[in-house]
Amino acid sequence: MAKPSRRRRGVTTIEDVARAAGVSAMTVSRVINHGKNVRDSTRASVLEAIEQLNYSPNTAARSLAAGQATHIGLLYANPSAGYLAQFLIGALHAARSAGVHLVIESCESEDADEQAEVTRRFATSDVEGVILPPPLSESQPIMAELDSMGIPVVTVAMGAPQADSLNVRIDDRAAANEMTRYLLDLGHRNIGFIKGHPNHVASRDRHQGFCDALTEAGMDADRAPVEQGYFSYRSGLIAGERLLGRADRPTAIFASNDDMAAATISIAHRMGLNVPDDVSIVGFDDTALATSVWPELTTVKQPISSMAEAALELLIADLRTHSPGAPRKFTERVLSHAMMIRESSDSPPGARKTKKTKTVHRA
Repeated sequence: MAKPSRRRRGVTTIEDVARAAGVSAMTVSRVINHGKNVRDSTRASVLEAIEQLNYSPNTAARSLAAGQATHIGLLYANPSAGYLAQFLIGALHAARSAGVHLVIESCESEDADEQAEVTRRFATSDVEGVILPPPLSESQPIMAELDSMGIPVVTVAMGAPQADSLNVRIDDRAAANEMTRYLLDLGHRNIGFIKGHPNHVASRDRHQGFCDALTEAGMDADRAPVEQGYFSYRSGLIAGERLLGRADRPTAIFASNDDMAAATISIAHRMGLNVPDDVSIVGFDDTALATSVWPELTTVKQPISSMAEAALELLIADLRTHSPGAPRKFTERVLSHAMMIRESSDSPPGARKTKKTKTVHRA
């Protein structure tokens, strides 16, 4: 018995047009989307094949309308296993609810050519749309390839989305500001900060929110002890050791994600320091790691699973309604964050201790 096609029999695909015109599927996509670098003779051949085969570029919308399986791509590269796990859970749940198939592939390389090559594989796998969680949501090579192929994209946690894009995020700057104000309210004045990956907009926003809070409190943000991290546990070990090894050791450290905060707690234990009696340590994301370390981590809760679900919902809505060739309307969903107050934070050494309770302060 022949293997059934993923497409319903009788539905013309972009690969059918490519074969008829003797070109690649990418070239067909460029012609459809009025892309550059296509010879006039090639463009004419593609347009003729489209007319002969009665091909409608918006196959995704047709599949959705007919109840057929739609394939959504998810391209990821995240140094935090906790973040990735929550994101995949949310995406898979949303895909199951929507009746679509999720095609998942990793892209760990930061090389532009390799990123473009991985992206081109989507053109031959019937993927109708792509979800890009951080850090790939900020990859220009990937965005350019998907744009040239006419594949809609929804970015996640992209702090500077394009004018015609789909995006899901939280307000990282406001969340970091709130966490820093919480530490200031506890009485901390010597607060260290561990930055995230320098190429990520969210990293800059979180650091800016930290600086904003210090400035609002009448402090010189430029004098705050800051170390560079990369969102990985290993980078948190290095940054945490530098901060805790200072002669004027901070009484509190705010790490830009939970992995780096957990690593800093580990360094504190290795140095014989008690958390939070000697130093308070807080993080960002509220991954499973936050409640796996001891003491449990005070952190900003980013609704990672919900962000993945919102991304897929935005993408499906776009596939249903967007007309080929028409300009795409900018659509963004900003989800709320929350403060998760746990045992890793308290007043600075020598100050009156507060009662530590596990509470949630919603933003």
